[in-house]
Amino acid sequence: MSKTSEKIRMLTSMGILTAIVVVLQSVASVIRLGMFSIALVFIPIVVGAALYGWKAGTWLGFVFSVVVMFTDTALFMAVDPFGTIVTVILKGTLAGLLAAVVYKALEKKNGWLAIILSAIVCQVVNKVIFLLGCGIFFFPMVQEWAAGAGFGNAVLYLIFGMTGLNSVVELAVNLCLSTVIVRVLEAVRTRGSKRTPSAAE
Repeated sequence: MSKTSEKIRMLTSMGILTAIVVVLQSVASVIRLGMFSIALVFIPIVVGAALYGWKAGTWLGFVFSVVVMFTDTALFMAVDPFGTIVTVILKGTLAGLLAAVVYKALEKKNGWLAIILSAIVCQVVNKVIFLLGCGIFFFPMVQEWAAGAGFGNAVLYLIFGMTGLNSVVELAVNLCLSTVIVRVLEAVRTRGSKRTPSAAE
């Protein structure tokens, strides 16, 4: 495949993945598994990071952050706009970047392990940076939430109350779907390896 064809293919795929990220995050609150709301937005981020590297992972994570800024930050923006922007942009962007780094480091050793750990890292980094941001910029508000939820310690509330069972279920669902990601990656690579370059290429 020529460099031009490969670039067009990558740009097309990235356009599709970007659109999927926007749609999935926009409807995140209505995707439910029983009583749990499930965010599937990490799936296209990990796919892009694995297929096209750190630039793609970073971009898709950034797009995810931007959508979050416009759909799910009103309460935080009212308290500290700067802290909200820093936290939201960092959590999504770094999640995509580090997912790509982990996949790249492991893909030649074990493709299955690479994609599974990449998916875990993507979601965990996003959550950890969010919790750190809450602790740094919004601790007084977190203390109020902790008291209202019956937690005597705001740090424990950050770790257990704001993470919660929903995050565990969400992670489990994303890990199960990682098998689908692996098959997609394998199909793409197999198709590319079997394609015979034409004379024009």
